[in-house]
Amino acid sequence: MSNLIKNEFIKIFKKKTIYITMLVIFLLLIFMNCMFKYANSGSEYNYYLYNENYIQSLKSELETLNPEKTSDVTVYINLLSEIQLSEMMEENKDAEWKLAIINERIAPYITERNTYQYGAEKNEEQVERINQQIDDLLAKLDQGDWKYFTREDLEKAEQQIEKLNSQKEQTEDKAVLESIETELNRVEIEKEIAEIRLNKEIPYGNDFLNRAISNLQTANSNLANFSNTEELSYQETLEYNSYLEDQAESRYILETGRNIHETDTLKGILQNFYAQFGIFLIVVVVMIAGTIVSEEFNKGTIKLLLVKPYTRNKILLAKAVTTLFMILFVIVTTMIMQLLIGGVIFGFDSLTEPVVAYNFHTNTMEEMNIFANLGMQTLEQLPMIILLTTLAFAISTIFSNSTLAITISLLGYMAANIINQLAMAYNLQFMKYFVTMNWDLSMYANGALPYMKGMNITMSIIICVVYFLIMMIPTFIVFKKRNIKNI
Repeated sequence: MSNLIKNEFIKIFKKKTIYITMLVIFLLLIFMNCMFKYANSGSEYNYYLYNENYIQSLKSELETLNPEKTSDVTVYINLLSEIQLSEMMEENKDAEWKLAIINERIAPYITERNTYQYGAEKNEEQVERINQQIDDLLAKLDQGDWKYFTREDLEKAEQQIEKLNSQKEQTEDKAVLESIETELNRVEIEKEIAEIRLNKEIPYGNDFLNRAISNLQTANSNLANFSNTEELSYQETLEYNSYLEDQAESRYILETGRNIHETDTLKGILQNFYAQFGIFLIVVVVMIAGTIVSEEFNKGTIKLLLVKPYTRNKILLAKAVTTLFMILFVIVTTMIMQLLIGGVIFGFDSLTEPVVAYNFHTNTMEEMNIFANLGMQTLEQLPMIILLTTLAFAISTIFSNSTLAITISLLGYMAANIINQLAMAYNLQFMKYFVTMNWDLSMYANGALPYMKGMNITMSIIICVVYFLIMMIPTFIVFKKRNIKNI
């Protein structure tokens, strides 16, 4: 048996196609790593939008419109507002937090002012009032202190909380109390965000810390909508858990100052290894599995193999085992190539940073070494890779057609996500027994709930084993009975 497996490896590595394919993957890894590096470089804000050329192009377009014409007025207001916003952005691009304040707080006033000035209901008093508000905000920007706006937000929130609590004490109507509670929760979230900004000294902007603040605010607001978590449906529980995860991740980022979702480092890419490069692995192993038997028949070398003192079952088993070993070879080789290429392009420093994930059992964020995480990713993705490889192997053996084997396997891989999304969207409970719903074990990672109620990791493993046997048993039967006299 060991000699058969050894001979199969020799055959595989004598083929030029395996080296050409791995070389192509090597070049693709270089290309993708370069894309990751340069696609994520530069400022978080698109400053290039707010330059003179862009502004002049808008002004040229504005000149073609007449604000007195009903058909032009809406477009005119929008274009004029964009021009004024762009000019303001260009003037204040010395600090990112200023751009954030302009975009979030001043931009709505600009549109409102132009609407009162050129819209159907013109109102000069409103225009003057809004101009004063814009001037006040710009004056505060010129002071150069982003904390002013945060302290102002905090003070407003505290005043609102005091007012709402007072109203709550004086109200007995349940509907009114519920409305007050909802508003109180919203204001308390705003207060918490302002306190986080001040305590962690996070100026306004669009970096990962500000995204964490935004995600935390959204998660807190969504969680507040779940008043009774004991009576949630399965889908509602999935949503609730996702908000808990967002909340915990955001808090971790803000407390540690770590960007756990970064994609422009070696660790960040390895953390998403199968999502980024899974297709490469599938192509190679399916290509090997889809040709390892059929080529023997197509070239007629199967006769030379069958005259040796081995049973047909042993010969086919040796090919199947070789294919499974090649899965590990391709995975490890691709990981090593990515490690070296990513290290050269991004540096190896990020490998010391832990991978952080939310644990649904303990409701805490847990840290893990990147290499341990890679091992876990591999265990989670192996059922899918093995089953697709087995599908290619089975079709190749039964039909002696390499093209058919490779094509169907790759189509199965590409269609799997669509099938799963449709099954979940329409809550097709019978689909929880289908292979594509069970072959990705990452859905169970850290105690997460599976796609559908009633699924569990033991069930998924059993289903994967059953589908594996469904493909392999007919394969051995057909191979054992096949007539090779005319080959």
